[in-house]
Amino acid sequence: MGALTFLARRFVAGDSADQAIAVVRRLNVRGIRATLDFLGEETLSREAAAKSADEIISLLRKIGEAKVDSNVSVKLTQFGMALDPLLAKAHMVRILKEAAANGNFVRIDMEGSAYTQKTLDLFLELFPKFPNCGVVLQAYLRRSAADVERLNAAGAKVRLCKGAYKEPASVAFPGKAEVDRSYDELARELLAKGCQPAIATHDDARIAAAQSAAADAGLSKDKYEFQMLYGLRQARWHELAAEGHIVRIYVPYGTHWLPYYYRRIRERKENLLFVVKNLWRG
Repeated sequence: MGALTFLARRFVAGDSADQAIAVVRRLNVRGIRATLDFLGEETLSREAAAKSADEIISLLRKIGEAKVDSNVSVKLTQFGMALDPLLAKAHMVRILKEAAANGNFVRIDMEGSAYTQKTLDLFLELFPKFPNCGVVLQAYLRRSAADVERLNAAGAKVRLCKGAYKEPASVAFPGKAEVDRSYDELARELLAKGCQPAIATHDDARIAAAQSAAADAGLSKDKYEFQMLYGLRQARWHELAAEGHIVRIYVPYGTHWLPYYYRRIRERKENLLFVVKNLWRG
C-alpha cells in the first residue's frame, strides 16, 4: 500500500477536477498541453456509469470555463460497456455533444483486448457524426497493423501507445524488441498517412524513430504530437516543447487510483519496472 500511495501522489493530479485543472494550468504556462483522465473503469452498475459520464460532462464545462488547453480521455467500461454496449454508446453521445459545444476533443482509451473490437466498432460508428473524437491503438497487439490501416483510411486521430494489459502471446507480441519494432512501424504508418497522430511514449529510441519518420513524411511539427504521463520524465517534456514539438501530458485525477495502479502492476511486472526505471530520469 505504501508504494501505491507514493505512486498516486506522484502520478495523480488530485481527487477533484478543480485540482486537476490547476495542474493543467501550470503545464500550460510552460507550453505543455494536457489530456485529463477521470480515473475509473469496469463500472458495474448503470448508476455508476451515469455518474462517470456526468463527471466528464462537468469536466468539459470546467475546462471551457477555465480556458485551459486540455482535452479529455475516457474509457468505455467507465460508461457501462461491460454491462451493455448501448449504454456506453448513449453516454458517449452525451459526452461528445458536450465536447462539441465546448469546442473540445475526446479520446477513447483502449483497454484489454476483450474490448478492442467493441471499442473500434463504436468509435467508427460515432466518428462520422463526431469528428471531435479520437481513439487509441496498442502497438503490442498483433492486430494493430490492420487497425492502423483502417483508421488511417477513415481519417481518424490515433494515439499510439505500447500497451499495458497482460495479454497472451497469441494476441500480443511477448518480447520488448518485437513491441518496439511494431511501435516504430505503426508510428511510421500513422505519420505518413494518418491525421494528427499522437506518439505516446517515454522511450527515447521510439521518440527518435518517430522524429525521423515525421521528417521522411515531410510533416511539420504542428501535424503530430508527443504524449507522456504526468509525473514521468518532466525534463523530457520541456526539451521536446523547446524543440517546437507539441507535447501533451496525460493527467489522471480522482479517488479510484488504487485499482488503477494495482491492476496494472498486478497484470504486468513490466509496468512497475517501467515506472521505477523512469522515476529519476530526466
